[in-house]
Amino acid sequence: MRIVIIDDSGLRATVLEEGLREAGYDDIHIVPPRGAFVARLERMAPDVVLMDLGSPSRDTLEEMLIVSRALAKPIAMFVDQSDDSMIGAAIDAGVSAYVVDGLRKERVKPVLELAVRRFNAFAKIQGELDEARTALSDRKIIDRAKSILMNQRSLSEQDAYALLRSSAMNQGKKIVEVAQALITASDLLGGGL
Repeated sequence: MRIVIIDDSGLRATVLEEGLREAGYDDIHIVPPRGAFVARLERMAPDVVLMDLGSPSRDTLEEMLIVSRALAKPIAMFVDQSDDSMIGAAIDAGVSAYVVDGLRKERVKPVLELAVRRFNAFAKIQGELDEARTALSDRKIIDRAKSILMNQRSLSEQDAYALLRSSAMNQGKKIVEVAQALITASDLLGGGL
């Protein structure tokens, strides 16, 4: 597992690195948050990112949240001080674990494991949500195509669906693809609904 520590404080980074090494991790990289570090992080392709921000300013926190959004990887953030708006911003950006005043090497492994599990759980839920949205969108397209067939060819709803299904099978396409093509053709010919 490749782990990147974002930190500009050598002492604090050392605490994280020692905790990781004691937990059995050895592919560890420390990156200071300067220059084009987001691009550097993307090239490194980490599996997990640990951010040690100490007492971050609002600007620093916003930069770190850009990192969180750009990487789409489990991220654990260690800070010394926090407030409700900082916590909210971190959660909104997808930070998997937000630890206030808890930088100790014996806590690194459990926090890392928590971040990975929370990220995976959220990714699964996000995937299910995306699938549901796609299914709903597909259903709307198919329903619109059925409506066009019902009006243009005087078919029942079942017959319209059967025609879409058989056309899809004959063409080796998904029903939604045939339905979208029908809608497009109907719109071009001025008969869309």
